[in-house]
Amino acid sequence: MLDRLITRTFVELADTLVADFDIIDLLHTLTERCVDLLEVDAAGILLVDARGTLSLVAASTEQVRLLELFQLQAEQGPCLDCYHSGQLVACTDMAVEPRRWPRFATAARERGFTAVHALPMRLRERCVGAMNLFRAAPGDLPTPAAEVAQSFADVATIAILNMRALQRSEQIVEQLQAALNSRIVIEQAKGVLAERRKVSLAEAFTLMRTFARSHNRQLSVVARAVIDREPTVGDLTTGHPRPPG
Repeated sequence: MLDRLITRTFVELADTLVADFDIIDLLHTLTERCVDLLEVDAAGILLVDARGTLSLVAASTEQVRLLELFQLQAEQGPCLDCYHSGQLVACTDMAVEPRRWPRFATAARERGFTAVHALPMRLRERCVGAMNLFRAAPGDLPTPAAEVAQSFADVATIAILNMRALQRSEQIVEQLQAALNSRIVIEQAKGVLAERRKVSLAEAFTLMRTFARSHNRQLSVVARAVIDREPTVGDLTTGHPRPPG
């Protein structure tokens, strides 16, 4: 069963190489699959923007989203080290090694995470970001799980760069920047929808994502429609289907 789910994930990632795809949705799917398949409790992904700095684009939980944002604000943590080195960065017990990233380690433990593994999202010499895998219990990530996680990150990186469609570095930067801009809109829409539907931010994101998929629309387009109160997302914002006609 596990092997089939891993294979299915690779197929989904490979599909993005031959068809139009939503980068934000793809990376959220990747964080969720890592949690489902790889003996980790949470995952987050950071991508580099047009200015060469890292920005959050996906997180499997709200706790991880806040932790990743803290990492960026504190300017210390495994994902930053991983991105700058292009190599795996791991800490099996942040309670034992707090000096490595003192502020990040404290914030991580406060949110229930003890171990972290950051994997580079790299193709040859180009590194576009890093993926963080968090565990509640101390210990190393099993080698098979680490290898699958790195393979997921590699395929996602290829999908992002999409060599056939993006021949010039300027085009690559534009696509990544568009994804990061979309993320800002999505975060704003989460807050708007959470207030309108009286649900949590995590539930609001799930509602938007489900709506986007069922209506074959980009997640960022749905998010903008929520912010602009467009009638086309009336079912989503009110929770009541529109009458026919």
